[in-house]
Amino acid sequence: MSRVAKSPVKLPNGVEIKLDGQELTAKGAKGTQSISIHPLVEVRNEEGELRVSPKKETQQGWALAGTTRALLSNLVTGVSTGFERKLELVGVGYKAQAQGKVLNLTLGFSHPVAYEMPEGVTAETPTQTEIVLRGMDKQAVGQVAANVRAYRPPEPYKGKGVRYSGEQVRRKEAKKK
Repeated sequence: MSRVAKSPVKLPNGVEIKLDGQELTAKGAKGTQSISIHPLVEVRNEEGELRVSPKKETQQGWALAGTTRALLSNLVTGVSTGFERKLELVGVGYKAQAQGKVLNLTLGFSHPVAYEMPEGVTAETPTQTEIVLRGMDKQAVGQVAANVRAYRPPEPYKGKGVRYSGEQVRRKEAKKK
């Protein structure tokens, strides 16, 4: 039985939920997002809380109920406050610059890297070595961060590369003579 599914999702002020069959739409300060609910899962709106339960008491039903509850929680958080992911560039000459929907990266290659931002995700560069990604879809923000990091992941000898803010990179000792 899923313990995650048993806890309700509290709706903050300013968030409206509309349940239309198996389609749930949330509207908040950041925008509107919708999610389709699996047929084995039932969602109820009770006094400002969303409660999730399986339609049949099966292991798959409880597993899907827990997953749906987590997705609904991310949906509500996304439309009310949004999500943010920070990246750091470590290395001599590594720079980032956001220009509209394009993130220009200089990562030590012989060419600059221009990353086109998908719909719903914005990038800011407070300094040349910091990137802040924002959006209301947690999965999209995380995927963009992973794509940018994949251009130059941190290497274990000097620690150069693109890393998540607060990420600890395990360092290796250089080869001895």
